[in-house]
Amino acid sequence: MNPEQKSARARVRFEKCVVHVSKTLLDAMGALEAGVVRIALVIDDRERLVGVLTDGNIRRAILAGASTSAPLEPHVQRQFISVPPTAGRAEVLDLMQALTIEQVPVLDDERRLVGLHLFRDLLGVGARPNWAVVLAGGEGLRLRPLTETVPKPMLKVAGRPILERLVLHLIGHGIRRMFLSVNYLAQQIREHFGSGEKFGCRIEYLEEAEPLGTGGCLALLPERSTTPLLVLNGDLVTQFDVGTLLDGHASDSRALTVGVRTHQYTVPLGVIQTEEGRVQGIQEKPTFSWQTNAGIYVVSPELCDRVPKGRPFQMPDLIADCLDRGEAVGAHPIEDDWIDVGRASELKRARAGE
Repeated sequence: MNPEQKSARARVRFEKCVVHVSKTLLDAMGALEAGVVRIALVIDDRERLVGVLTDGNIRRAILAGASTSAPLEPHVQRQFISVPPTAGRAEVLDLMQALTIEQVPVLDDERRLVGLHLFRDLLGVGARPNWAVVLAGGEGLRLRPLTETVPKPMLKVAGRPILERLVLHLIGHGIRRMFLSVNYLAQQIREHFGSGEKFGCRIEYLEEAEPLGTGGCLALLPERSTTPLLVLNGDLVTQFDVGTLLDGHASDSRALTVGVRTHQYTVPLGVIQTEEGRVQGIQEKPTFSWQTNAGIYVVSPELCDRVPKGRPFQMPDLIADCLDRGEAVGAHPIEDDWIDVGRASELKRARAGE
Protein backbone atom coordinates (compact mmCIF):
# COMPACT_ATOMS: atom_id res chain seq x y z
CA MET A 1 0.00 0.00 0.00
CA ASN A 2 1.53 3.33 -1.08
CA PRO A 3 1.55 6.46 1.17
CA GLU A 4 -1.45 8.02 -0.60
CA GLN A 5 -3.54 4.88 -0.06
CA LYS A 6 -2.50 4.71 3.60
CA SER A 7 -3.46 8.36 4.11
CA ALA A 8 -6.85 7.89 2.47
CA ARG A 9 -7.53 4.76 4.52
CA ALA A 10 -6.58 6.54 7.76
CA ARG A 11 -8.84 9.49 6.88
CA VAL A 12 -11.85 7.23 6.31
CA ARG A 13 -11.24 5.47 9.62
CA PHE A 14 -10.80 8.77 11.45
CA GLU A 15 -14.06 10.16 10.07
CA LYS A 16 -16.00 7.02 10.98
CA CYS A 17 -15.14 7.28 14.67
CA VAL A 18 -16.34 10.89 15.02
CA VAL A 19 -19.65 11.60 16.81
CA HIS A 20 -21.33 14.91 17.69
CA VAL A 21 -21.67 15.85 21.35
CA SER A 22 -25.47 16.11 21.00
CA LYS A 23 -25.84 12.44 20.07
CA THR A 24 -26.67 9.41 22.22
CA LEU A 25 -24.68 6.57 23.75
CA LEU A 26 -26.02 4.36 20.98
CA ASP A 27 -24.54 6.73 18.38
CA ALA A 28 -21.20 6.58 20.20
CA MET A 29 -21.37 2.78 20.15
CA GLY A 30 -21.93 2.96 16.42
CA ALA A 31 -18.88 5.20 15.98
CA LEU A 32 -16.79 2.75 18.01
CA GLU A 33 -17.98 -0.11 15.84
CA ALA A 34 -17.47 1.74 12.54
CA GLY A 35 -14.08 3.19 13.36
CA VAL A 36 -12.57 -0.05 14.71
CA VAL A 37 -10.02 1.92 16.75
CA ARG A 38 -11.61 1.46 20.22
CA ILE A 39 -12.31 5.16 20.65
CA ALA A 40 -15.07 7.61 19.66
CA LEU A 41 -14.03 11.22 19.07
CA VAL A 42 -16.66 13.69 20.32
CA ILE A 43 -16.84 17.03 18.51
CA ASP A 44 -18.97 20.18 18.72
CA ASP A 45 -20.57 22.28 15.95
CA ARG A 46 -17.21 23.82 15.04
CA GLU A 47 -15.51 20.40 14.77
CA ARG A 48 -13.54 21.07 17.94
CA LEU A 49 -12.73 17.98 19.97
CA VAL A 50 -14.52 18.23 23.31
CA GLY A 51 -13.63 14.75 24.55
CA VAL A 52 -13.43 11.04 23.85
CA LEU A 53 -15.45 7.93 24.67
CA THR A 54 -14.09 4.43 24.99
CA ASP A 55 -15.76 1.03 25.40
CA GLY A 56 -15.04 1.36 29.10
CA ASN A 57 -16.77 4.74 29.39
CA ILE A 58 -19.92 3.41 27.72
CA ARG A 59 -19.90 0.18 29.68
CA ARG A 60 -19.67 2.04 32.99
CA ALA A 61 -22.49 4.39 31.96
CA ILE A 62 -24.80 1.46 31.17
CA LEU A 63 -23.87 -0.37 34.38
CA ALA A 64 -24.78 2.82 36.26
CA GLY A 65 -28.28 2.71 34.76
CA ALA A 66 -28.01 4.82 31.60
CA SER A 67 -29.92 3.60 28.56
CA THR A 68 -28.41 3.48 25.10
CA SER A 69 -30.77 6.33 24.11
CA ALA A 70 -29.36 8.59 26.83
CA PRO A 71 -27.30 11.67 25.84
CA LEU A 72 -23.61 10.87 25.59
CA GLU A 73 -22.45 14.29 26.80
CA PRO A 74 -22.46 13.53 30.58
CA HIS A 75 -20.20 10.53 29.98
CA VAL A 76 -17.60 12.18 27.75
CA GLN A 77 -14.03 11.92 28.97
CA ARG A 78 -12.88 15.54 28.72
CA GLN A 79 -9.32 15.01 29.94
CA PHE A 80 -7.36 13.52 27.07
CA ILE A 81 -3.95 13.67 25.41
CA SER A 82 -3.60 15.36 22.02
CA VAL A 83 -0.79 16.61 19.78
CA PRO A 84 -0.49 19.34 17.12
CA PRO A 85 -0.10 18.50 13.42
CA THR A 86 3.61 19.32 13.66
CA ALA A 87 4.33 16.50 16.13
CA GLY A 88 6.76 13.98 14.65
CA ARG A 89 6.48 10.21 14.62
CA ALA A 90 9.14 9.73 17.31
CA GLU A 91 7.52 12.29 19.61
CA VAL A 92 4.06 10.72 19.33
CA LEU A 93 5.35 7.17 19.66
CA ASP A 94 7.32 8.13 22.76
CA LEU A 95 4.22 9.76 24.28
CA MET A 96 2.10 6.68 23.63
CA GLN A 97 4.68 4.35 25.14
CA ALA A 98 5.17 6.55 28.20
CA LEU A 99 1.42 6.81 28.92
CA THR A 100 0.44 3.34 27.65
CA ILE A 101 -2.16 4.68 25.23
CA GLU A 102 -2.97 3.53 21.71
CA GLN A 103 -4.73 6.57 20.19
CA VAL A 104 -3.75 10.26 20.17
CA PRO A 105 -5.98 12.85 18.43
CA VAL A 106 -4.37 15.57 16.31
CA LEU A 107 -5.74 19.08 16.91
CA ASP A 108 -5.04 22.38 15.17
CA ASP A 109 -4.62 25.73 16.93
CA GLU A 110 -8.42 26.07 17.27
CA ARG A 111 -8.66 22.56 18.80
CA ARG A 112 -10.37 21.32 15.67
CA LEU A 113 -9.93 17.62 15.02
CA VAL A 114 -7.66 17.07 12.01
CA GLY A 115 -6.32 13.56 12.53
CA LEU A 116 -5.75 10.54 14.72
CA HIS A 117 -2.49 8.73 15.50
CA LEU A 118 -2.70 5.00 16.17
CA PHE A 119 0.04 3.10 17.96
CA ARG A 120 -0.15 0.17 15.55
CA ASP A 121 0.25 2.49 12.55
CA LEU A 122 3.25 4.28 14.03
CA LEU A 123 4.96 0.97 14.70
CA GLY A 124 4.47 0.04 11.05
CA VAL A 125 2.85 -2.95 9.45
CA GLY A 126 5.45 -5.37 10.76
CA ALA A 127 9.02 -5.93 11.80
CA ARG A 128 11.75 -5.75 9.18
CA PRO A 129 14.60 -8.29 9.26
CA ASN A 130 17.21 -5.57 8.67
CA TRP A 131 19.52 -4.46 11.45
CA ALA A 132 20.49 -0.86 12.07
CA VAL A 133 23.98 0.24 13.11
CA VAL A 134 23.92 3.71 14.65
CA LEU A 135 27.21 5.58 15.03
CA ALA A 136 27.07 7.18 18.48
CA GLY A 137 30.69 7.30 19.62
CA GLY A 138 31.86 10.76 18.51
CA GLU A 139 33.14 13.39 20.94
CA GLY A 140 31.30 16.32 19.34
CA LEU A 141 34.30 18.65 19.61
CA ARG A 142 32.60 21.35 17.51
CA LEU A 143 29.78 21.50 20.06
CA ARG A 144 31.96 22.13 23.12
CA PRO A 145 31.24 23.06 25.90
CA LEU A 146 27.84 21.34 25.49
CA THR A 147 29.51 17.98 24.90
CA GLU A 148 32.03 18.14 27.73
CA THR A 149 29.74 16.09 29.99
CA VAL A 150 27.11 14.82 27.52
CA PRO A 151 27.80 12.73 24.39
CA LYS A 152 26.69 14.53 21.25
CA PRO A 153 23.89 12.05 20.35
CA MET A 154 22.38 12.57 23.82
CA LEU A 155 21.94 16.33 23.43
CA LYS A 156 18.25 17.12 23.60
CA VAL A 157 16.02 18.46 20.86
CA ALA A 158 12.42 19.23 21.83
CA GLY A 159 13.04 17.71 25.25
CA ARG A 160 14.34 14.37 23.95
CA PRO A 161 17.86 13.09 23.21
CA ILE A 162 18.69 13.10 19.50
CA LEU A 163 19.62 9.42 19.64
CA GLU A 164 16.34 8.50 21.30
CA ARG A 165 14.40 10.29 18.58
CA LEU A 166 16.38 8.33 16.00
CA VAL A 167 15.83 4.98 17.74
CA LEU A 168 12.08 5.60 17.97
CA HIS A 169 11.99 6.61 14.31
CA LEU A 170 13.68 3.35 13.30
CA ILE A 171 11.28 1.36 15.48
CA GLY A 172 8.39 3.12 13.79
CA HIS A 173 9.63 1.79 10.45
CA GLY A 174 9.91 -1.80 11.61
CA ILE A 175 13.57 -2.01 12.71
CA ARG A 176 13.68 -4.24 15.79
CA ARG A 177 17.40 -4.97 16.23
CA MET A 178 19.94 -2.17 16.58
CA PHE A 179 23.62 -1.86 17.34
CA LEU A 180 24.84 1.38 18.91
CA SER A 181 28.51 2.02 18.27
CA VAL A 182 29.81 3.82 21.37
CA ASN A 183 33.04 5.27 22.71
CA TYR A 184 32.92 8.76 24.25
CA LEU A 185 30.88 8.81 27.50
CA ALA A 186 29.45 5.45 26.44
CA GLN A 187 28.04 4.66 29.87
CA GLN A 188 25.45 7.45 29.59
CA ILE A 189 24.12 5.90 26.40
CA ARG A 190 24.09 2.39 27.90
CA GLU A 191 22.23 3.54 31.00
CA HIS A 192 19.62 5.41 28.96
CA PHE A 193 18.80 2.67 26.43
CA GLY A 194 19.69 -0.52 28.28
CA SER A 195 18.69 -3.62 26.33
CA GLY A 196 16.11 -1.62 24.35
CA GLU A 197 13.21 -3.50 25.94
CA LYS A 198 11.48 -0.37 27.20
CA PHE A 199 11.59 1.04 23.66
CA GLY A 200 10.19 -2.09 22.03
CA CYS A 201 13.37 -3.28 20.34
CA ARG A 202 16.65 -5.12 20.94
CA ILE A 203 19.70 -2.90 21.43
CA GLU A 204 23.29 -4.14 21.54
CA TYR A 205 26.51 -2.17 21.83
CA LEU A 206 29.65 -2.11 19.70
CA GLU A 207 32.34 -0.88 22.08
CA GLU A 208 35.10 1.08 20.36
CA ALA A 209 38.21 1.02 22.54
CA GLU A 210 39.54 3.76 20.23
CA PRO A 211 37.51 5.82 17.73
CA LEU A 212 37.09 3.73 14.59
CA GLY A 213 35.62 6.29 12.20
CA THR A 214 32.31 6.04 10.37
CA GLY A 215 32.80 2.48 9.14
CA GLY A 216 35.23 0.72 11.47
CA CYS A 217 32.54 -0.46 13.89
CA LEU A 218 31.14 -2.81 11.21
CA ALA A 219 34.05 -5.15 11.99
CA LEU A 220 32.76 -5.40 15.58
CA LEU A 221 29.41 -6.96 14.69
CA PRO A 222 29.07 -10.30 16.52
CA GLU A 223 27.83 -12.11 13.43
CA ARG A 224 27.10 -11.49 9.78
CA SER A 225 23.63 -10.25 8.99
CA THR A 226 21.58 -12.12 6.41
CA THR A 227 19.98 -8.89 5.14
CA PRO A 228 21.34 -5.45 4.18
CA LEU A 229 22.39 -3.26 7.11
CA LEU A 230 21.11 0.26 7.68
CA VAL A 231 24.10 2.34 8.88
CA LEU A 232 23.62 5.92 9.99
CA ASN A 233 25.08 8.72 12.05
CA GLY A 234 23.66 9.05 15.54
CA ASP A 235 23.42 12.84 15.48
CA LEU A 236 20.73 13.15 12.82
CA VAL A 237 17.35 14.78 13.39
CA THR A 238 15.40 13.29 10.52
CA GLN A 239 12.13 11.77 9.39
CA PHE A 240 13.46 9.93 6.33
CA ASP A 241 11.48 7.01 4.93
CA VAL A 242 13.42 3.94 6.07
CA GLY A 243 11.30 1.47 4.12
CA THR A 244 11.70 3.24 0.79
CA LEU A 245 15.47 3.37 1.25
CA LEU A 246 15.77 -0.33 2.12
CA ASP A 247 13.38 -1.43 -0.61
CA GLY A 248 15.21 0.66 -3.21
CA HIS A 249 18.52 -0.95 -2.27
CA ALA A 250 17.08 -4.46 -2.53
CA SER A 251 15.26 -3.91 -5.82
CA ASP A 252 18.31 -2.60 -7.68
CA SER A 253 20.88 -5.28 -6.70
CA ARG A 254 23.25 -2.71 -5.22
CA ALA A 255 26.31 -3.44 -3.13
CA LEU A 256 25.84 -0.20 -1.23
CA THR A 257 23.37 2.68 -1.20
CA VAL A 258 24.19 6.21 -0.04
CA GLY A 259 21.52 8.59 1.22
CA VAL A 260 22.06 11.97 -0.46
CA ARG A 261 20.81 15.49 0.15
CA THR A 262 20.65 18.31 -2.37
CA HIS A 263 22.81 21.23 -1.24
CA GLN A 264 22.41 24.54 -3.03
CA TYR A 265 24.49 27.69 -2.89
CA THR A 266 23.58 31.02 -4.48
CA VAL A 267 26.50 33.28 -5.32
CA PRO A 268 25.54 36.71 -3.96
CA LEU A 269 27.23 38.53 -6.87
CA GLY A 270 27.19 38.44 -10.61
CA VAL A 271 29.54 35.82 -12.08
CA ILE A 272 31.63 36.83 -15.07
CA GLN A 273 32.73 34.28 -17.68
CA THR A 274 35.99 35.31 -19.32
CA GLU A 275 38.32 33.95 -22.00
CA GLU A 276 41.74 35.40 -22.78
CA GLY A 277 40.97 38.54 -20.84
CA ARG A 278 37.61 39.22 -22.52
CA VAL A 279 34.16 38.97 -21.01
CA GLN A 280 32.16 36.20 -22.64
CA GLY A 281 29.06 36.49 -20.49
CA ILE A 282 27.61 37.35 -17.13
CA GLN A 283 25.30 35.38 -14.89
CA GLU A 284 23.60 37.31 -12.12
CA LYS A 285 23.65 35.53 -8.74
CA PRO A 286 23.67 31.97 -10.09
CA THR A 287 22.67 29.00 -7.94
CA PHE A 288 24.81 25.87 -7.89
CA SER A 289 23.59 22.49 -6.69
CA TRP A 290 25.39 19.39 -5.38
CA GLN A 291 24.39 15.98 -4.05
CA THR A 292 25.92 15.62 -0.57
CA ASN A 293 26.39 12.68 1.78
CA ALA A 294 23.52 12.49 4.31
CA GLY A 295 25.30 10.07 6.65
CA ILE A 296 22.78 7.31 5.93
CA TYR A 297 23.78 4.08 4.15
CA VAL A 298 22.49 0.63 3.26
CA VAL A 299 25.33 -1.90 3.22
CA SER A 300 25.15 -5.42 1.80
CA PRO A 301 26.26 -7.92 4.50
CA GLU A 302 29.31 -9.26 2.63
CA LEU A 303 30.89 -5.79 2.57
CA CYS A 304 31.48 -5.99 6.32
CA ASP A 305 34.20 -8.59 5.63
CA ARG A 306 36.24 -5.87 3.90
CA VAL A 307 36.32 -3.63 6.98
CA PRO A 308 39.67 -3.97 8.79
CA LYS A 309 39.52 -4.93 12.46
CA GLY A 310 40.87 -2.69 15.18
CA ARG A 311 41.74 0.40 13.16
CA PRO A 312 39.89 3.47 11.86
CA PHE A 313 37.95 3.05 8.65
CA GLN A 314 35.60 5.48 6.94
CA MET A 315 32.42 4.82 4.97
CA PRO A 316 33.74 6.85 1.99
CA ASP A 317 36.61 4.32 1.84
CA LEU A 318 34.09 1.49 1.53
CA ILE A 319 32.24 3.39 -1.19
CA ALA A 320 35.49 3.92 -3.09
CA ASP A 321 36.34 0.22 -2.77
CA CYS A 322 32.98 -0.76 -4.27
CA LEU A 323 33.47 1.65 -7.17
CA ASP A 324 36.99 0.33 -7.81
CA ARG A 325 35.55 -3.18 -8.05
CA GLY A 326 32.85 -2.04 -10.49
CA GLU A 327 30.05 -2.77 -8.00
CA ALA A 328 26.78 -0.86 -8.06
CA VAL A 329 26.55 2.02 -5.58
CA GLY A 330 23.16 3.69 -5.48
CA ALA A 331 22.25 7.26 -4.50
CA HIS A 332 18.96 7.56 -2.67
CA PRO A 333 17.55 11.10 -2.21
CA ILE A 334 16.66 11.98 1.39
CA GLU A 335 13.91 14.53 0.83
CA ASP A 336 12.27 14.47 4.25
CA ASP A 337 13.30 16.58 7.26
CA TRP A 338 17.03 16.17 7.91
CA ILE A 339 19.48 18.05 10.12
CA ASP A 340 23.02 16.94 10.90
CA VAL A 341 23.61 18.27 14.42
CA GLY A 342 27.37 18.59 14.11
CA ARG A 343 27.73 22.32 14.71
CA ALA A 344 26.20 24.79 17.14
CA SER A 345 24.30 26.51 14.31
CA GLU A 346 22.66 23.23 13.26
CA LEU A 347 21.76 22.37 16.85
CA LYS A 348 20.14 25.79 17.15
CA ARG A 349 18.18 25.16 13.95
CA ALA A 350 17.03 21.75 15.21
CA ARG A 351 15.90 23.34 18.47
CA ALA A 352 14.04 26.20 16.78
CA GLY A 353 10.47 26.43 18.01
CA GLU A 354 11.03 24.56 21.30
